[in-house]
Amino acid sequence: MLLPVRRVAMAPAAALSAMAAALRAWTAAVARQDAAWREALAGCAPPLGSLAGLAAQMRAAKRLPWGASPLGAFGDLPERLWRKQRGAAEALLEQLGSRRAELRAVRDAVGAAAATVLRLYEERAAELGLEAVLRRGPRCPSLADALEGLQDVERYYRHLYLEIQLFFLHISCDGLADMETLPQSWEKILECYKGDVVQDTLLKISLFVDNQRELCSSAGS
Repeated sequence: MLLPVRRVAMAPAAALSAMAAALRAWTAAVARQDAAWREALAGCAPPLGSLAGLAAQMRAAKRLPWGASPLGAFGDLPERLWRKQRGAAEALLEQLGSRRAELRAVRDAVGAAAATVLRLYEERAAELGLEAVLRRGPRCPSLADALEGLQDVERYYRHLYLEIQLFFLHISCDGLADMETLPQSWEKILECYKGDVVQDTLLKISLFVDNQRELCSSAGS
């Protein structure tokens, strides 16, 4: 009668160890991706600032009394200047497009990493049992807490990327007044997502992983 009981008792430990290993790999991957994410976000500010300055120049050029100035002799000058400024704006938009691609790559990588962990959980859920999934320690979150945090992080990247994508899509030389306020609008978006959900979750999951390592060490000694 003891042998089956021992196997059942060990099963959650083996499954928890597998989950801890998967979460350890997830935290390492997300830490790398978060560094790339922050770098890409920081890289968006310079071209947005340049676009705002360019919009101010374009609006000023529109207000110039070209016909009443010596430049009026050059009838096509306003059009040539406009084309040059639009070309500069398009180059800046291409820079933003490259940054958006970097952000999308991070979003996709984090989503794929989360899916891998959640797929493993689905495979081992019956083996784990509800009690093991919900068990918390004095300074340790439960596996359920860790998985919830993982999904919060995936949601954070996905939602912020969508906000940024829509923000970039609405940038147009046809709305110069809006272009002038791009840096302020950008900061408002980042302000809405300034919480440390990623770092908080990495800490939470690290506590869970470290606790599982300690339990495995004590069980083996």
